[in-house]
Amino acid sequence: MPHFDYGYFSFSRKSNGKFDPVVQRKNLVKKRTIINKLLANDMGKEFYDGKRINGYAGFKYDGRWQIFLKKIIKRYKLNNKSKVLDIGAKKGFFMHDLGKLLPGIKVYGVEDHYYPISKSMSSVKKKIKLKRFTDLNYKKNYFDFVHAHNSIYQYNLRDLISILKIISKISKKSHITVPIYENNEDRIKFYDWTLTGTLILSPNDWKKLFKYINYKGDYYFSGPKSFGL
Repeated sequence: MPHFDYGYFSFSRKSNGKFDPVVQRKNLVKKRTIINKLLANDMGKEFYDGKRINGYAGFKYDGRWQIFLKKIIKRYKLNNKSKVLDIGAKKGFFMHDLGKLLPGIKVYGVEDHYYPISKSMSSVKKKIKLKRFTDLNYKKNYFDFVHAHNSIYQYNLRDLISILKIISKISKKSHITVPIYENNEDRIKFYDWTLTGTLILSPNDWKKLFKYINYKGDYYFSGPKSFGL
């Protein structure tokens, strides 16, 4: 159950000279209100493709997953015969890039809101199911690898426990991303920043939870520092 960082957040903090995402995020924290959270939690057009204060402001494909997937493929020994599930597939960017790097691989996705599936990439749209993450029903060890990036902490603690138990059952190997706080200031920053996040714990509490429910997969601890807040 090791901590594994494949580089997503360090990439997302990079400035391109004209645009600094960290500065933008710090400014957004000061402006976001409950109305922005209400709009975002529809998980529809406003969240994915509306104004930045309400979400992504255009959730568009840029090929970045190809960078991180090289590390993922190596670590989990994936090949074109592997079966992979992406929990919280959104518009299917992870799935598309994995299929591009490993032609023939069997990659599937689940998403719990209709809008991102309707706007997903044509290469993977038919492979993304609309389903709550607590309702996944696959046989034991059905997938060689299950991936859950920035998705399961949108559920409450009871549901997240169910999801982790499901992941443990259906996967041979897995990786999840969940947020942490080091102190109360961190926790406040996270809740001021997040539009849809529900659950954040200390690193020690996450580890206790993993041990209690016997989750043995990999994880990455995100949080305010990951976002540069």
